[in-house]
Amino acid sequence: MGSAAKQQPTKPPGKGKSNVNQSTADRRARIAELRAEEQRRDRRNKFIAIGAAAVLLAGMVGGGAWIALDAKDKKDKEAAAAKAPIAGVQTFDNLTRNHVATKVTYPQTPPVGGDHSQVWLNCMGTVYDKPVENENAVHAMEHGAVWVTYNAKASADDITTLSTKVKTTPYSFMSPYPDEAGAITLTAWGTQLTVDSAADPRVASFFTKYVQGPQTQEPGASCSTAQ
Repeated sequence: MGSAAKQQPTKPPGKGKSNVNQSTADRRARIAELRAEEQRRDRRNKFIAIGAAAVLLAGMVGGGAWIALDAKDKKDKEAAAAKAPIAGVQTFDNLTRNHVATKVTYPQTPPVGGDHSQVWLNCMGTVYDKPVENENAVHAMEHGAVWVTYNAKASADDITTLSTKVKTTPYSFMSPYPDEAGAITLTAWGTQLTVDSAADPRVASFFTKYVQGPQTQEPGASCSTAQ
């Protein structure tokens, strides 16, 4: 008699499919975990960037505030200096302002104002090594320039110091004036100060107050010329 045929073992129903589903779920979970980690990393980077920007902004604001306060303090000091009286300054009123083509006899030496030439001197920080015409100088002062003059009593160091100051100060000019009484004279329209030395602190005060100062007869007028 023939032997009975062997039966082959069969796989449990649904086991292979279950393994596939589990693997897919694991991959999805891993992807979700990676995405979550990436999102956490992005948030950390954003917080760091925001914090750094805040620190930088605070520094800029603080620095800007300090600069603004420093500038305001400097401006306030300059304004106070411009208003403060300067010891020894003489002032002259009721000065005529006619343009003339002839020489003028001025009561002050150097002159502080009055009738003058229709052509003004270049007074954009110009240093002249020879005497200039009074009539042209007076016109420059009418435009708000300070005129620095000196005679043989002024030392070489004084002349160098004053020249440096004038060259860096628009609306000022300088020239020798042998006939003046004092060693150094600072003159603006209707205003004059005599000092013995360029180191006198009143020199700087005079420049601060009278370069384009309140005595200016024609504010904003040119200080450059073909003269």
